Amino acid sequence: MEWYTLWLSGLAVLLVANTLLWLWSVKLRNASIVDIWWGLGFVIVGWVYAHLQAATTLRNLVVLAALMVWGVRLSVHLLLRNAGKGEDYRYQEFRRQYGPERYWWISFFQVFALQGVLAWLISFPLVAVTLTATPWNAVDTLALIVWFTGFTFEAVGDAQLVRFKREPQNKGKLLTTGLWRYTRHPNYFGDALVWWAFGLWATAAGSWPALLASGLMTFLLLRVSGVAMLERSLVKSKPGYEDYIRNTNAFFPGLPRHC
Repeated sequence: MEWYTLWLSGLAVLLVANTLLWLWSVKLRNASIVDIWWGLGFVIVGWVYAHLQAATTLRNLVVLAALMVWGVRLSVHLLLRNAGKGEDYRYQEFRRQYGPERYWWISFFQVFALQGVLAWLISFPLVAVTLTATPWNAVDTLALIVWFTGFTFEAVGDAQLVRFKREPQNKGKLLTTGLWRYTRHPNYFGDALVWWAFGLWATAAGSWPALLASGLMTFLLLRVSGVAMLERSLVKSKPGYEDYIRNTNAFFPGLPRHC
């Protein structure tokens, strides 16, 4: 199968799945269920690529396992975090902006179709890995190390924040210990590393352009739906956050500037 045929099959799967999810969101009046789907969408499209190509190389099996661990953990984490909380404030704001009588169809293009296309673009390293049967090499090993580092930052950072928020005495306070002492967003930093690992696996299979997908994921995390958006909200809602900004790196881990 040609690479573009395989890749386009992923687009079809994601658009169909996201359309069905959109219909469910209209019934629930909750567009934020799309966030829970983000990780699982990659898992499904990764398996679609592997199935269509009947790929069973060591690299492909390792990448699928890494993708599944990352995607399932992320979706389960968001499911538990959002349970019983209603629609996320971002989508509530969009609903107020466009009006509830119009937002049901605007949300399809603004949220669900857009996320499907972005996930498809970012999934390109999975296509490159699936199509190539070159032996495991040193770049593959480097990718595995990068993936493990990123997954640790993301999973541990999320777990530390969940544990911090469970304590009533921490209400309204900032988490500035653990990984959050070295970066204000260890989970986003870890997420970016995970996708650079997938880009490296594609590079090990001979596809340098796949690194553009890793760059796209990092750009989204930094400038669109991740760090930039969350920082604007936290500066307004969390006392002391400006001091935290002055003392702690936003993304890349580093020693605090004031201990």
